[in-house]
Parts: sequence; C-alpha cells; structure tokens
Amino acid sequence: MNRINQKLQENKKLLSIYFTAGYPNINDTVSIIQNLEKNGVDMIEIGLPFSDPLADGPTIQDSSTKALKNGMTTEVLFDQLKDIRKTVNIPLIIMGYFNPMFQYGVEAFCKKCQELGIDGLIIPDLPVDVYHQEYQAIFEKYGLINVFLITPQTSDERIRYIDSISNGFIYMVSSASTTGAQSGFGEEQTAYFERIAKMNLKNQQIIGFGISNNETFTQATQYAKGAIIGSAFVKHMTKHGADGTGTFVKTIQN
Repeated sequence: MNRINQKLQENKKLLSIYFTAGYPNINDTVSIIQNLEKNGVDMIEIGLPFSDPLADGPTIQDSSTKALKNGMTTEVLFDQLKDIRKTVNIPLIIMGYFNPMFQYGVEAFCKKCQELGIDGLIIPDLPVDVYHQEYQAIFEKYGLINVFLITPQTSDERIRYIDSISNGFIYMVSSASTTGAQSGFGEEQTAYFERIAKMNLKNQQIIGFGISNNETFTQATQYAKGAIIGSAFVKHMTKHGADGTGTFVKTIQN
C-alpha cells in the first residue's frame, strides 16, 4: 500500500509541511526532510521550484526564485533524494508545475519518483481531465498518487469527478487566493469546509492555504483529516535556517 494511504488510515489529524527544495540553501533539502520527520510531521510536500509559480503567494514565490538562483533543478533534486528512503519513512510528495515534468518526460519523471520512493505528486496546473485521459495510467504504473486541488469555487460536479479518479486525498484550498498565512478562518470558509464534509467523498480531505499556527490548524482539522502548512514554515526557515524545524512544529502541535 502507498505510504499516503497508510498514513490516512491512522487515527489522528495529520500535519503536512511544504518547503521549497534548495531553500534557504541548495543542500538543505535532505536535512529539512529528516528534521521534519524527527519532530513528528506526518507528511512532507517537497516544492520543486519553477519560474512562474501561479498558485503560490509571495513568500513561496520568493523562496522559489532564490532556490532557482541557488541552482536547484529537477536533476539536482532527484540526486539529493537518491538515498532518502534509507533514513525517512513518512510519505513524501513532490509539488510542482507541469512544465518541468513535461520537459523531463512524464513517464521518465514518474519512473524516477518510484525509484526514489516518492509517494505522490501535486501539480496545480495539470487539468484533471487531461490527467485522466493522458497520464493516469502512467502514474498508476509507477504507484504514484496524484493529488488534486479544489477551491470554494469548484462545482460539486467537478469535485465528484475529482473524487472519482483520486486514490489518496483531496487538497482542499481554503480560499480562492494564492498561498499565504492568515490569522483565522471566517464564516465563508467555515461554510465551505462544512459543505465539503457533508458531500461524503470517498477520498479524505486535507486543507491548505492560510494555515500558520495552532489555532488555524485546529480549526481546519475540525472539518478534514489534516492540514498543510507552507508559507509560515518557509518564513520560519528564512529567519532561522534549516535548523529551526523543531521549534516551528512544536508551535503548531501544542
């Protein structure tokens, strides 16, 4: 069974952390992953930086720009991760845009992910129907879960379609804006969380965008299996470097 599915079966609310590979420094990737697991994080999203990151807010965009300047590429990331499964057991997901994967070759990219022990991909700009028609068979061949995003604007019909072709979790974007921290969720977002919960989808949901502290993590996980934190963690690393992982995770879970 895929590690993501194993993790989703655990009787707990899941904390997933996103960081940009190659940031703050080019060689921080492995130590950040190891430190996150050591400090009790359930799942990790490794951001593959791209020059035109449409879904990302300013914090993650800035980290992507710096990671690219540091020399991060698909090949460099794959090389850094070559021994990751010797030390890390939790699910690892690569989050990135379709262009670098297409350039690398979709099947070659998926094959490499399987070799390294990557469990899934999140590709915000790959349309669901294109994935379904052209790429799903390739992902399944290499045991990869493709995670789709839904927003408050996604129609029920579209959500049910996404649910029907998914086999892991659905990434529930808390608002229609780009990524970034906020202080709490308003009535509109809470109503959206409740609406999705009542749909009784076959795939569990994990909420992302706007989660930055214990309060927003607790709020989000009332309605979903877990929550994803990205911008707040990247900001923390900007201030404290790759060694500040443990203190950040404790502030979310306590």
